[in-house]
Amino acid sequence: MSIKIVFMGSPEFALPTLRSLAQHYDVLGVITQPDRASGRGRELKAPPVKTLASELNIPILQPEKLREPAAMTQLREWNPDLIVVAAFGQILKKDVLELPRYGCINVHASLLPRWRGAAPINAAILAGDEEIGVTIMKMDAGLDTGPMLSKSSIRHTPDLTTGSAIQALSKLGADLLIETLPDYLSGKLIPQPQPEDGSTYAPMLKKEEGKLDFNSDVNELERRVRAFNPWPGTFMDFDGTILKVHRAHVTEGNESAGKRLVVQDQPAVGARGGILILDDVQPAGKKSMSGKSFLAGARNWG
Repeated sequence: MSIKIVFMGSPEFALPTLRSLAQHYDVLGVITQPDRASGRGRELKAPPVKTLASELNIPILQPEKLREPAAMTQLREWNPDLIVVAAFGQILKKDVLELPRYGCINVHASLLPRWRGAAPINAAILAGDEEIGVTIMKMDAGLDTGPMLSKSSIRHTPDLTTGSAIQALSKLGADLLIETLPDYLSGKLIPQPQPEDGSTYAPMLKKEEGKLDFNSDVNELERRVRAFNPWPGTFMDFDGTILKVHRAHVTEGNESAGKRLVVQDQPAVGARGGILILDDVQPAGKKSMSGKSFLAGARNWG
């Protein structure tokens, strides 16, 4: 069966899906986010999907909004049989959803109906879910509410960060999509409605959510460090400066919330239910370093 596909996606999570689609199907074009100013120099940076599409010699479209007339004209000219979406970053309107004869399929990074929304991986790690995973779903006009085709999951291990989860789930999602599409396209696999029971929402993250509140449960703080790694990151106040916390672990103890300590020759902070040991930190204006290296120059810590 000759199927023509348009792919929509932007960040690194979408790369394995685009690469696998290009190996198995005719990808007519890629629609991704515009280049954005990034870094201290505010230089324009292309989304990862654009870079890969260029390497694969696939035509690229970068509308600020998909509803722009030029973007819709090009999409209609491509006239795809199927649109595949993976972390595109824009909500598809009815005219786009109804354009391909096989509809629009989404590779969503959660075990739906749990964690609909913009930040499902972060939310699953922060909540301490035992499993995290991906769902292949047929999109409808709602936010991640469409019927499901297939799911796959991995265990939530104690060292899992959002960064490492993105790598694992992006590959898992790409493989699952390629396994699922033949039966879906042939009509053998019928999309199943999502149950409303158990549905949760994962809103877009804000930088200020990365501030560690040591009145919180120590295990929640440890999960927050992993859930916000690499972005937006977690941080705490250190004598009027920001100390970023990249990696941490929990140990037993009964210290007042927010009290700075030295435990196992590492910086640590008291919290509710235990002590958070800071394994990797980044002082203001400096590079990331181990907790022990940080203590060597922070004599006023404890």
